[in-house]
Amino acid sequence: MTDPAFRSASRLAADIRAGRIGCRQLLEHYVARIEDYNPVLNAVIAMDLERARRRADDADAALARGENWGPLHGIPMTVKDSYDVEGFATSWGAPEFRDYRPQRNAIAVERLIAAGANIFGKTNVPLFLGDLQTYNAIHGVTRNPWDPERTPGGSSGGAAAALAAGLTALEAGSDIASSIRTPAHYCGLFGHKPTYGVITPRGQLAPGRVAFTDLAVVGPMARSAADLALALEIMAGPDAADGVAWRLALPRPRKQRLADYRIAVMLDVPHAEVDSAVQEPIRQLAHAVTRAGAAVSSSARPDIDTWEADRLFHRLLGAALSGRQSAETFAGKVEALSRLPPDEDSNLARALRDATLSHRDWLIANETRHRMRLKWAEFFQDYDLLLCPAAASAAPRHNHEGEPFERPITVNGRQVPLSTQFFWAGYPGLAFLPSTVAPAGLTPEGLPVGVQIVGPQYGDLECIRFAGLLEQSYRAFVAPPGY
Repeated sequence: MTDPAFRSASRLAADIRAGRIGCRQLLEHYVARIEDYNPVLNAVIAMDLERARRRADDADAALARGENWGPLHGIPMTVKDSYDVEGFATSWGAPEFRDYRPQRNAIAVERLIAAGANIFGKTNVPLFLGDLQTYNAIHGVTRNPWDPERTPGGSSGGAAAALAAGLTALEAGSDIASSIRTPAHYCGLFGHKPTYGVITPRGQLAPGRVAFTDLAVVGPMARSAADLALALEIMAGPDAADGVAWRLALPRPRKQRLADYRIAVMLDVPHAEVDSAVQEPIRQLAHAVTRAGAAVSSSARPDIDTWEADRLFHRLLGAALSGRQSAETFAGKVEALSRLPPDEDSNLARALRDATLSHRDWLIANETRHRMRLKWAEFFQDYDLLLCPAAASAAPRHNHEGEPFERPITVNGRQVPLSTQFFWAGYPGLAFLPSTVAPAGLTPEGLPVGVQIVGPQYGDLECIRFAGLLEQSYRAFVAPPGY
C-alpha cells in the first residue's frame, strides 16, 4: 500500500526520520483527504490547522537540526471527542457541553504530544458515548467508509471511520462496552481495550467529573498491531497522584510464533447468537492458526456460566453509567421501576433495576464479578489466549429510532436487539481483561469482520503480539474500496 495515508504510524515515523516524507507534507496530505472524504463520512468534527501547521513546521525544523521529539515525531493524529485537548471543545456529543473548553490536555493526550504527535483534530461520538452508533445533535451522523449506509460503530465511531478512510495516522479511543472493539470490528481495524487501570483516564471523563468509572478504559486504535503496542507504551501508566507510589510494568510477550500458543476458540453462545457471516471468518482464522502449529481447542472455556456473566455485566454497566444521570432522570427511573410488578423480567425492567442498583446490591454483584475474575485466571493457566467475536454481527445499517440498545439488528435472518452485542463486550470486560481486535476477513456482503483476542489480566502485550503475528501471516489492514 503506497499511499502514505494508509501506512502505519510506525512506518510513517520511520519515513519522517529517513527524510522520505516531511511532517508538514504528511499533515497536508491528511487535510486534503479530509476535504475530499469527510463531507460524506463526517468522522472528523473539529480541526485546528493553524496550530497543527506550526507544529508540523517546527517538527521539520527540529529534525533538520538533528533533534528527535520521540517515536511519534511529527505524526498527525486525531483523538476521540471525549478527550480533553487544549484549544478544542470537549462535548461528549451533548448540546449542553458544546462550548465546554478544558484548560489542559488529558494525560494520555499529553503523553502522545510528548512523544512527538501532532494532534490536529477530533472525531465524532454519540451522545454521552452511549451508543453503538455514532451520531449526535451537534455534529450529526458518522458513516462507515465500507458502506456509508452503515454505522462505523460507537462510541469511537468517528475514530474508526477516520482511520479506515485514511484521514489520520493514529487514534485514541475509549471502551466501557466495546466502544473501541466494535468500531474496530465494523471498520476492519486494530483496536486494543487495555486491562482496567493500565492507562489513566484523567481528562477523558465527562465534563466536570474526576472519579474513574467502573469498567471504563481508554486505549489506542490503529491500522497495525505495531502501532497499538507503540501507542499503548506511550499512553500507559498512572496519573501523578497514583504515580507517587506505583509504576506500571506490563509483562513482555513470551511467544515468538503462532505455533507457540495454546488457544481456545469460542464462536457462539445460545443467549447471544453470532451471525454465521461473522463466525465463518473467525473459524477460518482459527484453522490457519492450527495449521501454523498452535494448540487450538474449540471447547475450552473458563468455568463461568455465560448467561450469568452476561446479566452481571449489564447490571454493573447500568450501575456504572447511572452516575452520568441527572437527579431528575434518576428519580424518573426509580418512579418507573416502582410501577412495574416486582417479578417482571422484561428488558425494560432489567435496565431500570440496573440503573437504580442499591449500593448493597452492587457489592454483591462485585463479589460475583471477582469470583469470575479468579476463574479467568485459572483458565489462563492452561491457555494463553481466547479468540472470540467482537460483536454478534457486522456493521448494521443506520437506525436512530427508539432506545439505542433495543434497536433491532439482523443475526442469522432474525431480528434481535442491538444489546445482543454486549455479551462479547462484557465477557472479558467484566473481569477487567485486555482484548485486542484484529482484522479477520470479510462477510459475503464485503463488510469487515474482526477477531477479539482476549488475554489474562495485564497480558495486554501478548494480545497485541498475537494480533501482529496474524497481521504478518494471515490478514493485515485493507483499505475500503474507493479510498
